[in-house]
Amino acid sequence: MALYYVAHRLFAAHDRALGAYVAHHLARAFGQDAVFLPFCDTDEENLEHPRKGQRLFELDRERLARIDAMVAILHGPSLDDGVCMEIGYAVGRGIPIVAITTDFQVYGPTPDSALRLTFPDPLLPHLVSHVVSVPQLGPSGGAGDRFERFLDQNLRSITEAADEAADVLSRVPIPSPTCGATRGKRLAYLEPSPYGGDGWTARVSDVLHGRGFGTHRAERLSITATDPAAVALSDWAALAESSIAMVDLRGPETPPGAALIIGACVATGRPVYAPEPGCWWTFAHGREPNYRNLMIQYGLTATFGNLDEFAKHLEG
Repeated sequence: MALYYVAHRLFAAHDRALGAYVAHHLARAFGQDAVFLPFCDTDEENLEHPRKGQRLFELDRERLARIDAMVAILHGPSLDDGVCMEIGYAVGRGIPIVAITTDFQVYGPTPDSALRLTFPDPLLPHLVSHVVSVPQLGPSGGAGDRFERFLDQNLRSITEAADEAADVLSRVPIPSPTCGATRGKRLAYLEPSPYGGDGWTARVSDVLHGRGFGTHRAERLSITATDPAAVALSDWAALAESSIAMVDLRGPETPPGAALIIGACVATGRPVYAPEPGCWWTFAHGREPNYRNLMIQYGLTATFGNLDEFAKHLEG
């Protein structure tokens, strides 16, 4: 029996409800035991463990290693970093991914750009097998007051997206591009942050070059990239050739690209490092403190505060 993993944002009740709504529709098509819903199926609310965040990461990773396809719910300009990490992991294994979005916005690099993308990182459309996009409300009508009717319109959009995703999965979607590393090749992949502060890449590159590594700096989000979609393909090809990766997590959140890279590296057994993000910590009942989404924190090999620390990681 095939196993389908629903990757979704889960820190608020409405996000968990959305994930459950989609999972329910998939279960109607494939059966309850064929669908895995994080938080629900790890019983996160009641799980007790001295390092609960790490244990949740391990449970999700164990399931990710056994799935046959993924449905990823993505919406808004600020994509969930845990979902993106899970997408990267699935891609690293060549698992088909159906992305669902009901976002009515599309994205481009400049105000006058002819490029319009479903997601704010041009790497994502390349990695997912199929995108289900339902940006409009469902048809109006039905009983109740205007708020009930508006709720019904939104639920119809989600239902349409979930049903289309189930239909795509039933037809065996094309697998995602794999990301197998070339063993022994001394090439390092560098993923800068779209939020700026890019001086670290030059300094890290110097350390890597001094130890015999070549480097590839991701350029798809650079203001000089005239064709970000094509550059995204080049970036992914470079990651597939790299033996280690460095990602910049600094900023208000983990950028989607950094999360994708972390997931792919975890799935393919490659070390991935990051400068310490210097952000506020998050706290949740029963969990140890996290400086980023637990899929990010425990997916990283290590963080470093300065170049000496980074050099020691390389030597170790």
